[in-house]
Amino acid sequence: MAKDKLTKRFVEGLDKREKDYIIFDTELPGFGIRVMPSGKRFFLIQYRRHGRTRRVMIGQFGPVTAEIARKEAIRMLGDVRGNDGDPAAVRDRERQSATLTELGARFLKEHVAVRCKPSTQAEYKRCVELFINPFFGKQRARSVTTADVAEMHGAHAHIPYQANRTLGVLSKMMNLAETWGIRDKHTNPCEDVERYPEHKRERFLSPKEMKRLGEVLSQFEADGSESKYSIAAFRLLLLTGCRLSEIQTLRWEDVDLDEAQLNLPDSKTGAKTIHLGDASVKILESLPRVDDNPYVIVGKFEGSHLTDLQRPWRRIRKEAGLDNVRIHDLRHTFASGGLLVGEGLPMIGKLLGHTQVQTTARYAHLANDPLKAAASKISERLAAALG
Repeated sequence: MAKDKLTKRFVEGLDKREKDYIIFDTELPGFGIRVMPSGKRFFLIQYRRHGRTRRVMIGQFGPVTAEIARKEAIRMLGDVRGNDGDPAAVRDRERQSATLTELGARFLKEHVAVRCKPSTQAEYKRCVELFINPFFGKQRARSVTTADVAEMHGAHAHIPYQANRTLGVLSKMMNLAETWGIRDKHTNPCEDVERYPEHKRERFLSPKEMKRLGEVLSQFEADGSESKYSIAAFRLLLLTGCRLSEIQTLRWEDVDLDEAQLNLPDSKTGAKTIHLGDASVKILESLPRVDDNPYVIVGKFEGSHLTDLQRPWRRIRKEAGLDNVRIHDLRHTFASGGLLVGEGLPMIGKLLGHTQVQTTARYAHLANDPLKAAASKISERLAAALG
């Protein structure tokens, strides 16, 4: 193991041999370069820890210059001597730690499958398999930095909502990695990545649009274009303000027509009661029940509910000229209808099953419509009196 000043010119002049060899720097003890039989050269540091000689590679000469390697060697050897550090031990831990793919699999199995609802499980699985795994691959969980996470987040800037959801899932994975001892405590690399602004879309059907929708629903029901169950589902969504999954998976055992209510054992916000108006009760009373099928919205297969309401909805909304209306907008329309007949935000929040006031507050501007109408009526009468 010869010694010399490791400069760019000196390293370039090193010959390759049948066996690899190491030359150490004359000015910085422990800083060296290893020359491989192939001619490739790798900067390294060497030190002793607990009676053992340890070596850690810094990088290959070429991509890593002699000046950069020397600075990194000074830092690493300084940690060894001043802070009792052990770069080799850190490297070994990183080599042994789980990859992001392995962490994702454990996250889905031990956390998501046990603690999350089926719909949430599907969304988390989608984020892990379609966005997190393809980006990080076999990168070690310990080595993921804030810069890595920001790059992943930025790669999906064209779909900001999905980018934010994926960032949230990755953050939960990193928190659990700390709990499971895969990462050090308080090192979550997602915390400093700023999420994209999200603009909640509030689309409400006007009276004319609701009339067109009603006509198409009746037409498709009469000619058999869509099943009576899918038609009933859309009517119930509009008339109850329920979420799609609540109507789609509704069971007859949870329907109480005598009390005019739905007793949902589980929803996005937990168990809740949906109070039904007369129109909703009539729809449920008119729906035929199928033997050995517990669901209200009967599916194509025995004992199942309809699993796809998006396709029939696309056909219905196209016929009604409502191409930009989503199924969830029926829920918004229910909320707007309540405010237009004078119900307050707290009442609307209870009917929709909101657990937080802020969620209902998005409809606050609609509560002014009845006031504007009253103001207009009063001012017109006074103006008439003025002549």
